[in-house]
Amino acid sequence: MPDPNPQWWRGAVLYQIYPRSFADTHGDGVGDLPGITAHLDHVASLGVDGVWLSPFFTSPMKDFGYDVSDYCGVDPVFGTLADFDALIARAHDLGLKIIIDQVYAHTSDAHAWFQESRQDQTNSKADWYVWADAKPDGSPPSNWQSVFGGPAWTWDARRGQYFMHNFLAEQPQLNVAHPAVQNALLDVARFWLDRGVDGFRLDAINFAMPDPALTDNPPVTTLGKRTRLSISSSTSTTSPSRKSPPS
Repeated sequence: MPDPNPQWWRGAVLYQIYPRSFADTHGDGVGDLPGITAHLDHVASLGVDGVWLSPFFTSPMKDFGYDVSDYCGVDPVFGTLADFDALIARAHDLGLKIIIDQVYAHTSDAHAWFQESRQDQTNSKADWYVWADAKPDGSPPSNWQSVFGGPAWTWDARRGQYFMHNFLAEQPQLNVAHPAVQNALLDVARFWLDRGVDGFRLDAINFAMPDPALTDNPPVTTLGKRTRLSISSSTSTTSPSRKSPPS
């Protein structure tokens, strides 16, 4: 049933939950989805309008879940899809909305899309990621730097090209400008909406559209602390949407 108030999020108060550290029901020291469900009564008693869930998707956890290897799966450390469905049902019974993170700028290098894309330059997903040839001297295609340090390019010997990553080398950049990639990501959104999710927070979305000309960044002319914004290869002027992973 359509929400009678589709603008509910305007002015709404959301309670962010980072699943890994919130509540553990399995005794393994890692928070999980049943732990969140068990505490939703308390969250509702605070008078908030909804809950924002940080990533709980299948992931190698190189970047604490922001390196997604299956957009439509729950990582076993957090539970199952049935656990997520139970969380949604309880939240809605309590009048709480649920929004979840979606990471559309990049995937994990363990994602099936990237595993196929890196095989060669002619497969069906060859252009689903940002790939580029080396410069004549073998160096990366541009001087762009990763947010986490070092070049934003990693050489892939099998394919014979560099792939781009704004963050870790294990987080290859999706070619979000590609219509097939856009359709695949919309399918992901529909999957979660069909399960009852009320909305999304789009993580690092300002990194989704790098300069297609791969133009080098200008040289630094002033001294000072480098920030995520100053080293980003994105053309966005908005603040980055996520900090570096905790140490």
